[in-house]
Amino acid sequence: MTQYALLNNVDHAETRVITERSARYGDDRTQALVFPFEFRNVQACYPILFQQDGTGSFYPLALFGFKEKENLFLDESGWQAPYIPAMVRREPFLIGFQDSKAQGEAERTRVLSLDMDHPRVNTEHGEPLFQPLGGRTPFLEGVADLLETIYAGIDHNRLFVAALQEHELLEAMTLEIELKDGSRNQLIGFHCLAEERIQALSADVLGELNERGYLMPMFMVLASMGNIQRLVELKNRTLDDGDGIEPDV
Repeated sequence: MTQYALLNNVDHAETRVITERSARYGDDRTQALVFPFEFRNVQACYPILFQQDGTGSFYPLALFGFKEKENLFLDESGWQAPYIPAMVRREPFLIGFQDSKAQGEAERTRVLSLDMDHPRVNTEHGEPLFQPLGGRTPFLEGVADLLETIYAGIDHNRLFVAALQEHELLEAMTLEIELKDGSRNQLIGFHCLAEERIQALSADVLGELNERGYLMPMFMVLASMGNIQRLVELKNRTLDDGDGIEPDV
């Protein structure tokens, strides 16, 4: 259940948010939406792949594991990677909208919202949201900045993916994964960048993509694919505990 509330310093004066990383707080996830503004950091840790939504469009994601609720970077001491994607860090906050009037005209204003049912939200532990006199704490200011960056990133993602589709640079992928116990499994349902098609692009198209700020994110996506092997290595470490990949995830 999700119950979002618009944040204010009266109703949420005592509210705190736990920031430690654990499965109990929803960090046992297999993937997360990512944005071009963070691709440089994401590609240093995770593979960046693409999935198709119900409208036929695509979105980029960071892959953390091979089956549902598996995060191979998460252990009892926390998230074991130097970078955590923005969409993971923003929880349990979200941008909400509030209707208002300015000079007699209706407009929608972006405001901070909080999922009051999220396990991170409480009144005893974690980071406070408001100072004693009602001002935002540095923690909440950082959250607000992060959400504004994400808000801009959503539109950037849409334009970035549209450019990839325009030049037919996305292709379906089926990844064969072999673990140290000899089991073979398939990773399906994802798309990746078609490296050969990128190499065949004309100088004019490459220049256009560069001017629009898409060329560097494309290179970051290609570079990230080496992290699939890292995921396999992390998965192999779990086999001693009797865990394994389910086929055809």
